[in-house]
Amino acid sequence: MQTNIPNILFCCIFILLPFFCLNAQEIGENNELNIDAKERDTLVAVGDSLPLAQTIKATDSILGDSLQQPKGNQLITGAVKYKAKDYMRISQKENRMYLYNEAQIIYEDMQINAGLIVIDNNKNEVYAYGIPDSTGEYSQKPVFVQGNQTVEPDSIRFNFDTERALVYNSRTQQASFNVRGEVTKRENDSVYFMQNVRFTTDEDLDNPDYYFYARKIKFVPDKKIVAGFVNMYLADVPTPLGLPFGYFPLTEEETSGFIIPSFGDSQRGYFLQNGGYYFAISDYVDLLTLGDYYTNGSYAVRLESNYAKRYRYRGNVRIRYENLFQSERGFPDFAEQSVYNIQWSHNQDAKANPNSRFNASVNLGSSTYYQESVNQMNTGNFLTNTLSSSVSYSKTFPGEPQVNLSIAARHSQNTRTQTINMSLPTLQASMTRIYPFAPKTGSKKGIIENINFQYNIRAENQINTTDSLFFKPEMFRDANYGAQHSIPVTTNFKLFNYLSVSANANYEENWVFKTFEQSYDEFNNEVVIDTINGFDSYRTYNFGASVGTTLYGLKNFGKDKKIQAIRHVMRPSLSYNVNPGFDQYYDTFETNERLDPANPIETNMETYSRFDGTLYGAPGNRFSSSLGLSLSNTLEAKVRSKDSTATEPEKITLLNNFSFSTAYNLAAEEGDPKLSPIAIRGSIPIVRDKLDINVAGNMDIYALDNNNRRTNNLNINNGGSLFRFTNANVSFGYAFSSKDFEDDGEDENEDDIDNDTYRGGGRRDDLFGKGSDLEGKFYDEEDDPFADEDRQERNDNWFNYKIPWDLRLSYTMTYNNTARQNEITSHSIMFSGDVELSPKWVVGASSGYDLKELGFTYTQLRFQRDLNTWRLSFNWVPFSERRSWYFFIGIKSSILSDIKYDKRREPDRRL
Repeated sequence: MQTNIPNILFCCIFILLPFFCLNAQEIGENNELNIDAKERDTLVAVGDSLPLAQTIKATDSILGDSLQQPKGNQLITGAVKYKAKDYMRISQKENRMYLYNEAQIIYEDMQINAGLIVIDNNKNEVYAYGIPDSTGEYSQKPVFVQGNQTVEPDSIRFNFDTERALVYNSRTQQASFNVRGEVTKRENDSVYFMQNVRFTTDEDLDNPDYYFYARKIKFVPDKKIVAGFVNMYLADVPTPLGLPFGYFPLTEEETSGFIIPSFGDSQRGYFLQNGGYYFAISDYVDLLTLGDYYTNGSYAVRLESNYAKRYRYRGNVRIRYENLFQSERGFPDFAEQSVYNIQWSHNQDAKANPNSRFNASVNLGSSTYYQESVNQMNTGNFLTNTLSSSVSYSKTFPGEPQVNLSIAARHSQNTRTQTINMSLPTLQASMTRIYPFAPKTGSKKGIIENINFQYNIRAENQINTTDSLFFKPEMFRDANYGAQHSIPVTTNFKLFNYLSVSANANYEENWVFKTFEQSYDEFNNEVVIDTINGFDSYRTYNFGASVGTTLYGLKNFGKDKKIQAIRHVMRPSLSYNVNPGFDQYYDTFETNERLDPANPIETNMETYSRFDGTLYGAPGNRFSSSLGLSLSNTLEAKVRSKDSTATEPEKITLLNNFSFSTAYNLAAEEGDPKLSPIAIRGSIPIVRDKLDINVAGNMDIYALDNNNRRTNNLNINNGGSLFRFTNANVSFGYAFSSKDFEDDGEDENEDDIDNDTYRGGGRRDDLFGKGSDLEGKFYDEEDDPFADEDRQERNDNWFNYKIPWDLRLSYTMTYNNTARQNEITSHSIMFSGDVELSPKWVVGASSGYDLKELGFTYTQLRFQRDLNTWRLSFNWVPFSERRSWYFFIGIKSSILSDIKYDKRREPDRRL
């Protein structure tokens, strides 16, 4: 809540004006009310010398009376309502009015509550006080409320002649500050002077963890606090941290201002980091400029901007550049390197335009940025191998048929090989399906009425380059561009009521603007490839059909059994595909080769297509006719519910989509294997909705020759088993916590995602460690990582009678035997978890173990301490070439985020 002290004063003015116009005769007959003798004695006992006819009835004040504005007074625009629990009286001798015990005055949206309210007509002043309760404690302190603003002082004194006020021991809240001043003096409507002032972000203003103490301040509500000498207190102990003067902005709106840098030392010398300026450009866009400087000459610049327009769009842009020096100039190990990174995220509101949409997610830059950046704490980005970007615009043209159009630019960058693949741009358009033989009314039936076709086009400009040539002229020289048109025709129908049959035919036409002719150079004994610029095209077509059904098997064991029934669902499918050979797009040339100096030169005929190396590649020149087989299995069971009140059994899954698939090549040449390896895919549920074991593999019935190539000989005839495993993979992930073992526990929220890590190509979980920002907060934290309701309740105690914890596991094993390797290529388990040792202590770790190489993977240890208004964290990577640590302690409130201390040890990048 924000405090507006002037409102107290104006409220008092409005309240008092009617009483200045009242006298005993005006109160007399019109306000004469009957009260019993007991009430009359009570009023007299307190010193009221007015006749009974001039006394305001106490019971009427309890119900709430109102004073209408006297004639001729133009300041009050409505009724003033007042009440008190014990009594209200007017003393002619003192010329005062008293409201006692739970006194209240209301005028329009303003309200004053206090134990005692006194109006002095001689001095033209009003006073509001608290009163002692039955134990002698000072209670019912004045409270002024207007709208959502509240002021709670010990007492108030206001003079109508000077229009000045004194407020004693006021407690107010401005922005994130809680302010307490011994004496507050009103100068005018918008300026106040305060003496002996404490201001802090701690909610406990009487016993704060810390506060700033100023002898005198100038206070402008909702704008600023200007103070003289200010020093900081920790637990009421003064510290040497002080300033000859201080300026504290109070506005809750974003305002421009300087950002104080942090200082320290590193391998590059002493540094100033994260200093700069924040520009609050408008309500829709801002700009943050930050910079780093190191005494060896290294520097970094970062620009960040957020923009948003309600119900339209929102996004942010980040540009980072670092020029890094290793060692010092003149030394033999001196090296210079520049790295950069550009990120852009734009999201359009779904309600902005239902027929068009623009989105962007960009993350590109130097391949070594996340490894070399000296001010990058995001471990997820450090471990990723891929940067990707996408900017797209889509438009829908309603009608019959409907047309969908999209244009996109995409980028994929491998940070290991430093190769970059880009599509600048990709244009796609499609037309919804048209059913030329469909009836005008009713549903479509049969093979003819279900015939449909559509039209698709895809045009793109593809660029393959490297990090060193990015956005240089050489990057565009070898660009590949073209267009692909396709017209698929499909139909489906039922056969014998149980078989679902579908048939399809597809026609494609590919346009390219660059082809490659090949010839043989006898003099240099090499193949020469000439690039031919100009339009060229080729056309292909293929056919296919499939039939499938669903079979159910059910075994009942009886309702009195624990397992009442088992159901087996099988989905067999048979498909047939034909791909003609397109020899007309292939040419030949002769090559001369002498394999042995004693033998004559051999002439060979080489076959090639001028479309080899184009955007969509060359069409196939071999006829293909294949038969596909697949079988999907799902095994479910009905079991007796553990809940004795349940009326229905529980359904559990034993096998989920456990499938087998293969293909038989009817057009295979003699001596070539005809059956492709049998693919196995599926998952085995172990713990419902939490743990599924995923399995995948390939089995081959054929043996290998001496060159490890597949032959037409069965593996069992070659002395082996019936099936030869070529590769396999087993993996699972499991997350559980202490809440899973509580009766009323709820699953943890799995949507807390480090978005910056994930956008950079990292994992959605924190198995690679948690990334932290430049203020020491982990990315999955809010402003207060201890602010959830359960944890806040535990923070009221000094110990945990239950210790909350959570753990996430990930296991993977990969086996490879495609060329008789017979080895496990990767085998690892990763884990990450947190334990809340006390209501204010949380420790966590992320690590893994490579079961093949017998060593730990990247390991991170985390320690967090909630210090009420402060936050302490320690992040430690104990070993590996990224060995480092980071310590942070600072105030939680964002308005004082510059009051902090952090220290870090950077990884030794020379390793």
